[in-house]
Amino acid sequence: MIELKNISKGFNGRSILSNVSTSFEKGHVNLVIGGSGSGKTVMMKCMVGLVEVDSGEIIYDGKQFSGLSRKERKPFRQEIGMVFQGGALFDSLNVEQNVMFPLSMFTNQTLEEKLERVNFCLRRVNLVNSNKLSPSELSGGMKKRVAIARAIATKPDYLFCDEPNSGLDPRTSIVIDNLLKEITEEYNITTIMNTHDMNSVLEVGDKILFLHQGKKWWEGTVEDILRTENQELNDFIFASKLAKGIKKH
Repeated sequence: MIELKNISKGFNGRSILSNVSTSFEKGHVNLVIGGSGSGKTVMMKCMVGLVEVDSGEIIYDGKQFSGLSRKERKPFRQEIGMVFQGGALFDSLNVEQNVMFPLSMFTNQTLEEKLERVNFCLRRVNLVNSNKLSPSELSGGMKKRVAIARAIATKPDYLFCDEPNSGLDPRTSIVIDNLLKEITEEYNITTIMNTHDMNSVLEVGDKILFLHQGKKWWEGTVEDILRTENQELNDFIFASKLAKGIKKH
């Protein structure tokens, strides 16, 4: 579980996050939604330590994360996997080397052990025999699956995904959603996903947090979201092209 307690963050006198408190459960896909500029990406950066909160607390399974030094956060970073928007693969490395990268950074495994783990992760995302391919030879969906394989290589307890379906066609988006859901449940990971994709919300979201103007505006389940009377949330949902045809129950 990851807990946020009244976290706030601003830049150059402008408030981006204001007293946000919530929790993200282990073994669940926790979705964070909201319009552009709502604070989703800044919140995720705060949770992984790329940006420091101005106030409030971030707690990983009962252990304080906010306020720690870079050195003190190293044990936490070893437990964190990240899937960046666009995949963020290293163009100069092949698939095998990309997936092996965090193992070389955070473990003392032998080359044989690392290769075994790489091959396991590639099998898990259905990319057998892709080891020597370069990122330029991969489709968008394949790049995302390599990024997921890299993210789970160190057996993380926490998985952060920033718009994992960005730029993908609807069918491939469903594949990525289902893969993240399966991995989350299979390995009991605390998964947090930023998304604009309402299909993801409806299909794989266990818990949904809606940010509006940097504040926690609503949170609940898929069942709750289709019955909500929250005007700003309704405006966000039904303005989405991907939500066309969805009707409130």
